[in-house]
Amino acid sequence: MGDEELDQVVRRERMVLHPAARTPEDVEGLLHPDVVEFGPSGQVGHHAELVAMLAGDPGLFGEPEGLEAVALADDVVLVTYRVAAGGIASMRSSLWVRDAEAGWRLRFHQGSRVVDGVPDDVQAGST
Repeated sequence: MGDEELDQVVRRERMVLHPAARTPEDVEGLLHPDVVEFGPSGQVGHHAELVAMLAGDPGLFGEPEGLEAVALADDVVLVTYRVAAGGIASMRSSLWVRDAEAGWRLRFHQGSRVVDGVPDDVQAGST
């Protein structure tokens, strides 16, 4: 997989994050029909809930820090980063899969809140 394809996945990840891309139609085009999200408070979201949530709530936009995209297979990319908005920071991971008809779609996402007082490198798993 080349850098151009990884860049395309990163652009799509940024679209999910950015409130301007959160119309129901745009969100539908980004999410896989079987998408699952593990939220920072432990809630589990599926396609219908995530479309409604993302399209209905512009939320706070934070610029991703340390964003990395790694190809796990020809049609699978893992994106990881940290984001802070509104005084809350979280570590994020997203799994994107390539659909033959729809292109890259978000299949799994997890957000974990950053704990105050714990160094960033420990939270990121790099001890």
